[in-house]
Amino acid sequence: MGTISAIDKTTIRRWAKEAGFSSAGFADIDLQAAEQRLVRWLADGLHGSMAYFDTHGTKRARPSELVPGTLSVVSVTCDYLPEPNDALPERLDHPSRAYISRYALGRDYHKRVRRRLQRLAERVQNAIGPFGYRAFCDSAPVLEKPLAAKAGLGWIGKHTNLITKHKGSWFFIGELYTDLPLASDPPAADHCGSCTRCIDVCPTDAIIAPYVLDARRCIAYLTIENRNAIPVEFRKALGNRVFGCDDCQIFCPWNKFAAPTDDKDFQPRHGLDEADLVSLFNWTEDEFDVRTQGSPIRRIGYVGWLRNLAVGLGNAAYCASVVDALQRRQHHPNELVHEHVNWALEQQQEKKNRV
Repeated sequence: MGTISAIDKTTIRRWAKEAGFSSAGFADIDLQAAEQRLVRWLADGLHGSMAYFDTHGTKRARPSELVPGTLSVVSVTCDYLPEPNDALPERLDHPSRAYISRYALGRDYHKRVRRRLQRLAERVQNAIGPFGYRAFCDSAPVLEKPLAAKAGLGWIGKHTNLITKHKGSWFFIGELYTDLPLASDPPAADHCGSCTRCIDVCPTDAIIAPYVLDARRCIAYLTIENRNAIPVEFRKALGNRVFGCDDCQIFCPWNKFAAPTDDKDFQPRHGLDEADLVSLFNWTEDEFDVRTQGSPIRRIGYVGWLRNLAVGLGNAAYCASVVDALQRRQHHPNELVHEHVNWALEQQQEKKNRV
């Protein structure tokens, strides 16, 4: 195992910035408090159908069980907001355009962040010699937000996202599990105070208490993780949100400090930041495969894409072109698409009757 002095953490932070990260911090692997919260969350069934939370047992909260020999963690953030935060509210519930969570507009962050972590690790290795490490970014059973909070990169807000005073919450989190005895940084204090803005604006009331998210009600879960029908009770609340949801971040007061990134990897592709619902719904499966190559959107598959867009079209303003697009898929062979298209047509008919 390599050795490293406390002062060298400053160098690692500098190298992290040079690798493309906006911040870096250091944490030990004691996650007992976070593990207890996770156990309660799972016991309450708030994870919905995300069975992978159960299958990994205690590894998620015990880094040395996931990667034997782990002594400390280098936690990093990578900014991804492609436009000013104050421009986003007007994009929500647009009568004809789709809203796609800002993290998914560019290239798939999983590989991009891990590659940067690999470069950072190699640079450390060149300086101190071989050491044990493994890089993660939303790619394994890792409690990323509690680790980042322990590393002083921010605090976990009432919406359960990590927030920092200087740049809000529009960033990815990654980590290097290492066998280096790195001293921990002091954790950041919680600065949410009495604010409940994220709770108040959630379209589906998914934040059921401060710091507690019911994933089964969350639009990100419903449109991405959920592979079944979107419950009817939530469909109107989805509005035009066809892949994920950013409302709790958009309206968080701390995001007034968030600055758009100039990182090319996370700039919008294929005009997805301003695409209209009908155009996206008209994509063939081949078009979907081509235009979502290297994108986080690919993971929901073409059927999930059509399902989500059908709901968005049902919520859109009445328009003959919307009805025409839905009718062309009314007899889609997949029952999931078929059912959501029929629901959307019913919504359009109701709107037509009110005109």
